Amino acid sequence: MEDAGKFDARYRAFLETVSQLRPQLHRYCSRMTGSITDGEDVVQDALFRAYRSLDTFDDSRSLVPWLFRIAHNQCIDFLRRRGVREEAEAAAAEPDFIEPGDPAPTVGPAIEHLVLNLPPKERACVLLKDVFEYSLEEVAELVDSTVGGVKAALNRGRSKLASLEDQPAPPRVTAPEHRQILRLYVERFNNRDWDGLRELISADARLLVADRYSGSFTDGGYLGVYSRMTVTWRLTLGEVDGEPSIILLNIRDGAWEIEGIIRLDIGAHGRIERICDFQHCPWVLAAGSVVVREFVG
Repeated sequence: MEDAGKFDARYRAFLETVSQLRPQLHRYCSRMTGSITDGEDVVQDALFRAYRSLDTFDDSRSLVPWLFRIAHNQCIDFLRRRGVREEAEAAAAEPDFIEPGDPAPTVGPAIEHLVLNLPPKERACVLLKDVFEYSLEEVAELVDSTVGGVKAALNRGRSKLASLEDQPAPPRVTAPEHRQILRLYVERFNNRDWDGLRELISADARLLVADRYSGSFTDGGYLGVYSRMTVTWRLTLGEVDGEPSIILLNIRDGAWEIEGIIRLDIGAHGRIERICDFQHCPWVLAAGSVVVREFVG
């Protein structure tokens, strides 16, 4: 999907047909990755992969578990790329059996955010069984395991979560220089300083406008689109699930309303390497805590 470019009409039509499933897929991927923006990033990849694989889909089966399996595999790939390969492999090496005895209690949606503390297999099994209410057999098929393996992962995961329920989430740390890049981006956008914005962005930066475009920032015409819009847009600094972020605002009836999230991936050299604009994915806003901290520019 990295070089898909502008999404064509057929793919946009496919996205429309699965629109009712998007909040569920996003919720699952967000809990697997630990971030509502990473979660939508993974969903974007999963849906593009599903679209390219439609000719292999068995029409006699349900579309939902097929999409969930693709999304699950994309989550595992994401976690491995992020550097938890050893954790995933260690979890896979745990025995696929449980000792006789009472099963651990199920996990309710109220503490589903804590599953990030679990290894990927346990995380997936707890989410699919206790939050999305799939059967043991369905979970086993989705995560490519056995019913016994799923039971074992559930027992381990639920037991661990029971001990974590009263623990606060660890604070997220953002480098001061990255915060400064966020501030400069917001200031220059609000002042319509498009050349100044381009100075912050790497020459080979990538761009994702969710449900619209994925490819080179240079080829995407991104800033030009915003500069020509008659709608009044404004960026502000805020937090998304406790992490410093950029929030897109739109003025309606004289008041500013949150319209989306923009994520910047900043490289070691202090330049923006990737921009992700989630304006067209309203379910992202409902999936976590989005807080405006200050107006800039």
